[in-house]
Amino acid sequence: MTATPSASSTPTAVVTGASSGIGLYATDALVKRGWHVVMAVRDLNKAGKACDSLGIPLDRLTILPLDLGDLDCVRVLANALNSGNRPIDALVCNAATYRPTLKQPLWSPQGYELSMATNHLGHFLLINLLLEKLKGNGSGKGSSGVQKRLVILGTVTANSRELGGKIPIPAPANLGDLSGFACGFKAPITMANGKVFRPGKAYKDSKLCNMITVRELHRRFHEQTGIVFSSLYPGCVADSPLFRHSFKAFQRIFPWFQKTITGGYVSQPLAGERLADVVTDPAFSASGVHWSWGNRQKKNRKQFVQELSEKASDATTAARMWELSMKLVATA
Repeated sequence: MTATPSASSTPTAVVTGASSGIGLYATDALVKRGWHVVMAVRDLNKAGKACDSLGIPLDRLTILPLDLGDLDCVRVLANALNSGNRPIDALVCNAATYRPTLKQPLWSPQGYELSMATNHLGHFLLINLLLEKLKGNGSGKGSSGVQKRLVILGTVTANSRELGGKIPIPAPANLGDLSGFACGFKAPITMANGKVFRPGKAYKDSKLCNMITVRELHRRFHEQTGIVFSSLYPGCVADSPLFRHSFKAFQRIFPWFQKTITGGYVSQPLAGERLADVVTDPAFSASGVHWSWGNRQKKNRKQFVQELSEKASDATTAARMWELSMKLVATA
């Protein structure tokens, strides 16, 4: 189950956080489309049992350990993948942590606020360490003929162009002057904008960073590598394991609210299918864009390119966030 990846003409995707939720169902969808999936997960046994429950053949999987909040662990995984013979055709940055009930911040082994460390910095380092492997010969195509892609999960709550991103509870996503990055997210500066810790906003800010990263990857690397860089919001997966640390009442009410009031609810299997589409379908070949679906809970809804807020698309902010993030992961 934890064997080193081997050479294969089968297209291969690396999926973080693949043991549950959208990542698990995307893994199932990719395998059914003929892909091999490297599941990068914190709990190897949990991943194996989850795959058994869905009937995913284990010979179509490689399950490797990854704790995104620990940058040393990220480096170990990247080294294993880079030294293996199996090429990488897609990197899917799906994993995330959301701890809205915290009163005080949690810290990564490197001393960074954990939401930003896990959701942004861990993925940022993994992307940079695997980019050369993903690039391959620079044609944008893998040996199996598939288009090389890097996909990051975004969220509506970090995009103020959408209603979900306008809601001021606990506070809108906003990186401010990036003083948190400049200070290294060290106490007492734990937020991107240098303000006091707010757990819900910490999650939103980290996801805003994810969407900014896609834009900056496209600007820096698309033309020279041919890789398609994109983000997506598949809809509100209101019963996702992402919400397991939320208040119990919220876990009961939120799915009902999204199903019956907003119409934004999307099941985990449908969200997984949409993520697999963004990885494999020629209809999603545009680079540097953020994908969404109208009236998201309906299966037959077509995708469209969602406009992002100025906060997510400002080139100056993106370039500075990139450089500061590079310093943080390099020195940790």
